[in-house]
Amino acid sequence: MRFTHLFILLIFFIFSGCKHKKLTLSKIEGSQIQITDSLIPDSEIEAYIKPFRDNIQKDLDSVLAYSADTYSKTDGELNTAIGNFMADAVYDEANPVFKSRTGHEIDMVLLNHGGIRSILSKGSVSKRTAFELMPFENSVVVVALKSQQIDSLINYLVRAKRAHPISNLKLTLDKDFNVIEAKIKGEPIKPDKTYYVATNDYLYNGGDNMTFFKNNDSLYVLNYKIRNALIDNFMKKDTIKPVRDDRFIQIK
Repeated sequence: MRFTHLFILLIFFIFSGCKHKKLTLSKIEGSQIQITDSLIPDSEIEAYIKPFRDNIQKDLDSVLAYSADTYSKTDGELNTAIGNFMADAVYDEANPVFKSRTGHEIDMVLLNHGGIRSILSKGSVSKRTAFELMPFENSVVVVALKSQQIDSLINYLVRAKRAHPISNLKLTLDKDFNVIEAKIKGEPIKPDKTYYVATNDYLYNGGDNMTFFKNNDSLYVLNYKIRNALIDNFMKKDTIKPVRDDRFIQIK
C-alpha cells in the first residue's frame, strides 16, 4: 500500500511540474512513400476483394443499348449529336422527377461542352459508357430564372460560340452572330416569365463562367447524378442514334 501511495505522489509531482512548462514545436519531418507497381499485392486482400471486383466489372459491362455510330463533341460548331443526346437525356429523365416534386415542368436544359469527357463509340453501350462520358459526380439541379436571366444565358452561348449541349432551346444566329430567333419549347421568350432550367451543380456554382445562374428565383436539388440520368436513358433505348439539328445554328 505504501508503495502505491509513493507511486501516486511521484506521478502527481511529475505532472504538476509539466503543467507550467510551455511546449513548442521545434520541427516537422516527413518522407515520401512511392506507390508503384513494384509494391507486392497482399494475396489475402486480393482474394477477398476479387468477387466484389468481378461483380462490379460485370455490372459495368452489361449491355444496355446499341450506338448506331461513333459520336464526338468535336463533330459540330454550335451543336453536336452527342451533346444533343446528353441534354435530351437529362430532360427526359429529370423532368418526371421534377414534376412529381414541384408540379412544374422543366423548360430547357443547359450542360457544358467540356463536361463531355469521351466519345460515344459505335457498338454496345453499357454503364461503363456512361462513366466514360461523365466521370464526374455532377448532379442535376433545376434553377428558376426570369426572362432577364434567360437573356444573359443566351448572350453567354452566343459569345461562347461553342457547342454547349442544350435541349428545348432553339437559337438562330445571323452571319454576324446576332440572334435572329430564340425560343423555348417552340415559343418566344416571354417577359417576366419564370423558366425552369435544368443544369448541373458545377455550372450552377459558376463553372465555365456561367454566372447568370446565381440571380435566380429558386433552386431545386434533385439528388440525381447526370451519369445516372444517362444510364437510365440507355436502359430505355434499343438503339442510340442522335443527330445534329437546328437547335443552335448560324445562317451564313
